[in-house]
Amino acid sequence: MMRKYIFASLIVCSFAMNGKGQEVFSLKKCIETGLEKNYAIRIVKNEQQQSANNATPGNAGYLPTLDLTGGYSGVNNNTRSTLTDGTIEKSNGVSTETANAGLSLNWTVFDGFGIQATYTKLKELQLMGELNTRMTIEDFVANLTSEYYNLIRQKIRLKNLRSSVDLSKERLRIVAERYSLGSMSRLDLQQAQVDFNADSSKLLTQFEAVNTSNIRLNELMALENVGSEIQLQDSVIYPNPFLEEAELWKLTLEANTSLLAAQKNRTLSELDYKKAKSRNYPYVKLNAGYGYTANWYEVGTTDLQQRLGLNYGVTIGINLFDGFNKRREQRNARLEIQNKELRMQELELSLRADLSNLWMAYKNNLELWKLEKENQAVAQENYSIAIDRYKLGDLSGIELREAQNSLLEAEERQSIAEYATKLCEISLLQLSGQILTYLNPGPDRASR
Repeated sequence: MMRKYIFASLIVCSFAMNGKGQEVFSLKKCIETGLEKNYAIRIVKNEQQQSANNATPGNAGYLPTLDLTGGYSGVNNNTRSTLTDGTIEKSNGVSTETANAGLSLNWTVFDGFGIQATYTKLKELQLMGELNTRMTIEDFVANLTSEYYNLIRQKIRLKNLRSSVDLSKERLRIVAERYSLGSMSRLDLQQAQVDFNADSSKLLTQFEAVNTSNIRLNELMALENVGSEIQLQDSVIYPNPFLEEAELWKLTLEANTSLLAAQKNRTLSELDYKKAKSRNYPYVKLNAGYGYTANWYEVGTTDLQQRLGLNYGVTIGINLFDGFNKRREQRNARLEIQNKELRMQELELSLRADLSNLWMAYKNNLELWKLEKENQAVAQENYSIAIDRYKLGDLSGIELREAQNSLLEAEERQSIAEYATKLCEISLLQLSGQILTYLNPGPDRASR
């Protein structure tokens, strides 16, 4: 039985030796590393650059098109002609060759303000690309921050379970000594061994939870060695108790990325309506060309004919009737504007509901956190008294175990409360568009 005790102790100590000498990561460093390496962010940044590349006057149709063309062609004919007097004339292998080269210019000068609407839409799509990048970055920062503090929580729980194993080990030592002296029964020794083994089992399981969170954090940062252990700068979770609901809602209306994207979608629908209306106006197109043409003849009086010249023109037109398609498109465009406005109002109401729920959870968890800190202090004092009484033989092993379990449960409840409060804080900051403050926390920002 003592061999089992020694074996379990060695396992616990071996895990305690892992992770020394590793690079230390703060939350800010984790975020910066992820922003540089995370694949989803790199992809969305490339998509943003594509939107920026598309927002040009030429893509909108402001600029003319200029084409350079050239060509060469020839024919080779056998000709048989019957004249009016019945004479037949034949000519075989008669060749005619033509070569040409030229420049052609085409320019839509006016199309009912459609070009202007298209260019403005391209600029808005560029801004939408920036919002999509920001939204991806905010989601990433929120996920990484949550996982960062989850790893801290799992390590805190690991520390608590280690303490519990130490307490069980001390109890087992006392029982083993008293059993050897004959003052305790074998049942007491076996119960102490069972409790120690149970605590050791929980500790080993917790190592797996720590490893899972560690791997997830590595994955978010896109580190090459995803299984390497991360040493965190922080060892405790300290929620920010200074958030204000009114200020958060004001910031949400001003800076929430989803709401800003909904506003952009409405603007894009308005531009689509302007584009549809442009078909009500006439269009003006200019065209010009400058070219050279050469023809070679094997028959007739002309051997070579060359032409070099300029051609130009203007086209003005208007669509008079297209089967009422213009009217249909404009009606649908107006309805789409209304839908985008309704979706924006719906989103605003949803954000208000989310903020209210998160705020209630944040305040409740703050109170729970304060309460559980007091409970943990009381449970710690209670256990100190219990172990002293146990050493004096004034307390049974079952009662000591209850005091030990009460301490562990109080520590666990405190850890859960502070982590839940931190998650509410992260969600509130993301909702209000302030999640990136974890990159540059202020003096009151509890991200340490």
